[in-house]
Amino acid sequence: MDLGPAARDADLLPPPESEIDYPITPAAVALPDAFQPQTVGVPDIAPAHSIIVDPLQHFLYHVGDDGTARRYGVGVGREGFAWSGRAVIGMKRRWPRWVPPRDMVQRDAKARKWANGQPGGPDNPLGARALYLYQDGQDTLYRIHGTNQPDSIGKSASSGCIRMLNEHVAELYDRVEVGTPVLVLADAPVVVQASG
Repeated sequence: MDLGPAARDADLLPPPESEIDYPITPAAVALPDAFQPQTVGVPDIAPAHSIIVDPLQHFLYHVGDDGTARRYGVGVGREGFAWSGRAVIGMKRRWPRWVPPRDMVQRDAKARKWANGQPGGPDNPLGARALYLYQDGQDTLYRIHGTNQPDSIGKSASSGCIRMLNEHVAELYDRVEVGTPVLVLADAPVVVQASG
């Protein structure tokens, strides 16, 4: 299926925020304690105020400047869709419009319906907030974002993005700036220590 240039509306990129700032309703899912936000000790593998994603253990760490990090449970890319590497947060959006990548539109009928974007809101797969990952000034098409599928936290089920509960991504969104470094690990888990 060819989605030539006429199939996409360039005026919708970058995706705008919703004009409505919907309230964030806490997810009606019982996450294991390990996936609840908590402060943990972390090794010195990333600079203060950066983000580390550990896909193997399904955790995201927002590194502090005192040897600790705020840890959140996340959902990550399923087999064949995982991504790893270094990036920076290049853009932030509240209740963002979801514009699925072309390859997703081609393989997924649900995404095809929204080739020009699904408006932001509680039914949008990006959830309440999105942090857009960039490399060398270019959008990687990967995001750290909320979800309308809270039961995906702790699983490898996405098309490569890092999913968080809406209330958790909203907290992270308020803590980070555009330009924040992000490291998504390939295979070595982060070893944490109890924080006292």
